[in-house]
Order: sequence, then structure tokens, then C-alpha cells
Amino acid sequence: MQILSDLDLEKVLKAMASARRIQILDWLKDPVANFPVQEHGDPIEHGACNLFITDKLGVTQPAASRHLKVLTEAGLVIATSRKGWTYYRRNEAALEAAKHLVSAL
Repeated sequence: MQILSDLDLEKVLKAMASARRIQILDWLKDPVANFPVQEHGDPIEHGACNLFITDKLGVTQPAASRHLKVLTEAGLVIATSRKGWTYYRRNEAALEAAKHLVSAL
């Protein structure tokens, strides 16, 4: 499985070592239910806007950006830029591969 070999175990474990990042992944399971209506991005196709994630986390924009960067670098979320905004959605294939990678330990 290509995705499994592309994952960096250290990055995945680092991404999963934060309750806030786990919360983001949980919210992104159902972006329609967890975030307000978006003007430019489809919540299913593009994910949730970074500003909505920041607001829901209740942290500063730099703190939220750091959490999202860690998740993106681990390959667990996909960032999509649209009309000046960045949207984040779960990378289901990578999350499944990460589950197998961790369980193999």
C-alpha cells in the first residue's frame, strides 16, 4: 500500500499526541454538522475553513495554524486553497494506513 509507505510514523504519532488535533480530526469527520455554512468551499469536497476551525478550537490563529500544519505534514489532513481561504479535510486513506501502522507496533 503506497500511502502506508509514505507515512512517517514519527509525524503521525506527533500529530496524534495532541487532544486538540484529535478533536480537529473528529470534527472533520462531519464538517457539515460541526461548522457553519461556508461561502466558497464545499464542506464535503474541500473541508472546513481554517477560520471556523480556529474559532471552534477557541485558540489564536497562530496556534490553530500550528495544529493544522502538524496534521497536514503527517498526511492526516489535506489543505485546499480556494479564493484566499484554506480548507482542511480528513485524508481517510492516510488515517486508515496510520491505524494499520500503529497497530503493527
